[in-house]
Amino acid sequence: MTRTAVVTGGGTGIGKAVAARLAGQGLDVVITGRREDVLKAAAQEIGARAVAFDATDPEAVQAALSDLPSQVDVLVNNAGGNVARRRPAPESLADVRDLWVASYETNVVSAVLVTTALEPRLADNARVVTLGSIAGRRGSGSYGAAKAAVEAWTADLAFALGGRGITVNVVSPGVTDDTEFFGGTLSEERRKVLVGTTANGRSGTPADVAATIAFLTSPEAGHITAQVIGVNGGAGLGR
Repeated sequence: MTRTAVVTGGGTGIGKAVAARLAGQGLDVVITGRREDVLKAAAQEIGARAVAFDATDPEAVQAALSDLPSQVDVLVNNAGGNVARRRPAPESLADVRDLWVASYETNVVSAVLVTTALEPRLADNARVVTLGSIAGRRGSGSYGAAKAAVEAWTADLAFALGGRGITVNVVSPGVTDDTEFFGGTLSEERRKVLVGTTANGRSGTPADVAATIAFLTSPEAGHITAQVIGVNGGAGLGR
């Protein structure tokens, strides 16, 4: 039987690379996101199916269920990002609150809502992977705090679902090229500094992250769960 996969935020960058990798391995892949035009173009390119909805909106997630697979073998919660990079600096306490709430909704609530909605459809021995970030252990304000929360939630979920053979992990990239993450705000000088913290002297690529997720979502990865796997070239030590 063909395994099914749902990849949120699958229209560009890491999400698209993950979806393409899984589709290439023969999985029936659905990509989700807010931008229907971007999703449809990506789906046609990689051989997936597009379902557009806002993963931070409970009503939108509920409404999308009728278009999502009745059984899910792989769920990749990739939707998220650093909303601070797309906003002016906060000027009031209300602005600070809005930024922190938006960061939490974008990176944590989106994953929690989609996973909770699809939990009854997760097959035995299913695989759940959520995108974290090196920032979750290094800082970076509201974004880093949100990604740290993703790690805590993942640990809890892994034990809740482990009795069914379901694994739940975080893949935590460092600086990664060819994504929309920095939104044009990363200077070449700053990029060199970030690359300079790696052991292998290069930034990551969406393909690097996709390869790691492809293994973690494979049947062979059944004894790896509740873990945070760094894909950062050594910029963040896993010890």
